[in-house]
Amino acid sequence: MNQMLAGAIAMAWLIPGVFFLRFWTVTRDRFFLFFAAAFIIESANRVFFWQQADITEDLQPYYLIRLAAYVLILIAILDKNRKRD
Repeated sequence: MNQMLAGAIAMAWLIPGVFFLRFWTVTRDRFFLFFAAAFIIESANRVFFWQQADITEDLQPYYLIRLAAYVLILIAILDKNRKRD
């Protein structure tokens, strides 16, 4: 049961990543590329966490990877909203 839920969670992160990647290929807007990268990183992080049976969520590397994904989202938002000259 846990394996099925882990796969569903990873897929739930991967699907928006693929959609944002498709939007990026159409528009070439960096906003979509940053979002796609963040969601794909989070999906890969979930798969990696699931494969490691002896680790728990409170380990630092697990959160650092998640932090990197969320920082990418923040960078995308700030980059999109900064003034262009």
